[in-house]
Amino acid sequence: MDEENGEARFRKAVIHRQVPVRRRPRPARAQRTMEGLRRTFTQPEQVVRTWGGSLAPWRLVAVGVVLVLTLTFFWVWLFHIGPPSVEDLRRAAGVDEWKTLPIGVKDDQPGIAERDPKQGDWRGFDIDIAYMIAEDLGFRRDEVRFYGIESEDRARMEATDLGGNPVPVKMVIASYSITPEREAEPNVMFTQSYLHTEQSVITLKGHDKVASLGEFKGKNVCTLSASTSVAAAAAAGARLVNRNRVSECFDLLDRNLVDAITTDAAILGGYKARYPDKYDHWDLGLDKTEAWGVSVGANEALRDLVNLTLYRSFQDPKDPRWEQAYAANILPETPNNRQADGKRVPLARPQQPDTTRPNVRELPWEEVAP
Repeated sequence: MDEENGEARFRKAVIHRQVPVRRRPRPARAQRTMEGLRRTFTQPEQVVRTWGGSLAPWRLVAVGVVLVLTLTFFWVWLFHIGPPSVEDLRRAAGVDEWKTLPIGVKDDQPGIAERDPKQGDWRGFDIDIAYMIAEDLGFRRDEVRFYGIESEDRARMEATDLGGNPVPVKMVIASYSITPEREAEPNVMFTQSYLHTEQSVITLKGHDKVASLGEFKGKNVCTLSASTSVAAAAAAGARLVNRNRVSECFDLLDRNLVDAITTDAAILGGYKARYPDKYDHWDLGLDKTEAWGVSVGANEALRDLVNLTLYRSFQDPKDPRWEQAYAANILPETPNNRQADGKRVPLARPQQPDTTRPNVRELPWEEVAP
């Protein structure tokens, strides 16, 4: 009985850990394994060292990858995304391959474009605008070639040399009004407008006052072939006499073969200024604006380059080339362009038409336009 009670007390003591229990020690290998696991989970950098060393090289690799991707994206965005740059436009237009710049212009319009038959020099507002565009395209004045072009040949981009031979031109700057009908033609592409004028009438000196084209109903009126002035004169009931050159119309008027000439006031104003005692110039008060543009055929890139020149001229206060062209050619004609009753005949607006910025990509180190 006492033995049974003693054994029960011993078990109870063991349960309450009052009696030490001898445990078999772990093998040394197992002990090292457990210590390794504890270090692994308490010091994660030890794993990295086990797998290949320090984190620093991996950090450098990650930074390098990010830098390369950033530079690649910037390069693509800068040079390959968005509108073309000036260099892109020059390549597309073929400008750098041209040794000269052939331009079709009028040769018989004083103040606008004419060739001095004695000196061979070209002068006029359109000529100065052509030089302005050529300068920005990289051509010197002696590399610009002007060729006379008739009105009906402007859409074909075909002028003639002094020998009467046909010459293809790169652009037409020839008092060429922008209209939807012309823009619909396959080989006509206009830039933005560089001059605004309106339709008017010239008669011989001493003619009765003219207030509208309706006063020439049933009378002979000369105008330029393919001119925007044809429609208004025809609607007024005039008998139209079409010529390709305005000088031919003045020849008919001088011989009393026509009663009047009608076309753009900027063109007629040059004749009135040169011969003030020979002609009367009449303002018709028409609301329609004749907006002259440069035609570049089907060369869209060249159109954008010309528009860039017009935008710079319009926007940059340090670029006075348009104003100088107006002051040198059209402004001096205004004093002599008055009606018989003293009323001034407006020849053209003295401000360059509003010009919007063309869609050209500007690189960070460039100043394409102000």
